[in-house]
Amino acid sequence: MQAADTKPTIAIIIDDIGYHKSDFKLIDLPYALTFAVLPYTPYGQSSARYAFSKQKDVMLHMPMQASYHNASEEAGTLSKDMTKQQVQHSLQAALADIPYAIGINNHMGSLYTELEQHMAWTMEYLQQRHLFFVDSVTTAKSTANKYAAEYGVTSLSRHVFLDNEQTEAAIAKQFSQLLRIAKTRQHAIAIAHPYPETYKFLRKNLPLLKQQGIQLVGISQLLPQEHSVVAAGFTAPAISAPQ
Repeated sequence: MQAADTKPTIAIIIDDIGYHKSDFKLIDLPYALTFAVLPYTPYGQSSARYAFSKQKDVMLHMPMQASYHNASEEAGTLSKDMTKQQVQHSLQAALADIPYAIGINNHMGSLYTELEQHMAWTMEYLQQRHLFFVDSVTTAKSTANKYAAEYGVTSLSRHVFLDNEQTEAAIAKQFSQLLRIAKTRQHAIAIAHPYPETYKFLRKNLPLLKQQGIQLVGISQLLPQEHSVVAAGFTAPAISAPQ
């Protein structure tokens, strides 16, 4: 993580990557955005490879069970009914599906991240793979940080959701909150999604960060110095976005 005398930094994680070809437009933006990619999606593998080829941080956006009954579940969702072996096998398979992932964050998970035993199993596996966890904080009762600390897993938490409401005014309000937090704490983490409105807002406003004394960095730049990034050490081939 940056020293106290440097400029405040923000990381913006774009969740839900993998369903749409239009996601590649966000990857093409010339800024250090981080891309959290859903496993088993039509463009998951190709978008992860493309993001890495553009020197962007890639994460696995791991589906986890939500607390509300009408939540649709993606393939590979971690659930309360799983055994330890099933949880860890599902994590292994999902990571195998998304190349170059250097950490994970939760997709939904308002129920799963509250489960003590299941989060312990999850963190045990991440420790073995030397991966970090970013808690999307979909519930105030998340046990992610507790078990990350117990297993020695590097853990960060989301501060702001940028685009729960997809209007320019609403995104601008959340973006201003993100910058305020960064100036107070020296860093802040936002989560956004590949909505057209989000793309337009970021394309317009990210070039203005420098004059505000804010630096946008990949999530790997907010990790403690003792956390060595593992998966990003691979050499990616030259890749073009799909036409």
